Amino acid sequence: MKRFALIGVAGFIAPRHLQAIKNTGNVLVAALDKFDSVGIMDSYFPEADFFTEFERFDRHLEKLRRNGTKIDYVSICSPNYLHDSHIRFALRHQADAICEKPLVLNPWNLDALAEIEKETSHKVYTILQLRLHPAIQQLKRRLKHSRRTKNLMLS
Repeated sequence: MKRFALIGVAGFIAPRHLQAIKNTGNVLVAALDKFDSVGIMDSYFPEADFFTEFERFDRHLEKLRRNGTKIDYVSICSPNYLHDSHIRFALRHQADAICEKPLVLNPWNLDALAEIEKETSHKVYTILQLRLHPAIQQLKRRLKHSRRTKNLMLS
């Protein structure tokens, strides 16, 4: 069983992360969001600690670590502009990061994240959560069958 923390638990995509954590037999230990209307979290993990302030969330994870409770993964569902700092937070807390796309807004930040991965021996995993959304699948099919795309593939 792996222990998770989740940043952005009130977000659009967070319920999919909660479901995945539960379906894989893992546990959510703590969650953060500035909005406290996250009743969905309670339906998956009623025992998880919830925070609306980043500083308190940070101190809580540190306290858990000092008491021997390791967080294995931090699932990041926050707005795109916060991904970089939240990934760094996860790695510094000796956890792997699972983050929605885009990982960063500026490509040069990827090099810095790679360095932190090396320093901490922890990884950043990215996912495109909406890749199976019907609208995305329809767009993919349209592109595959479009004349322009076929011409591009031949060249």
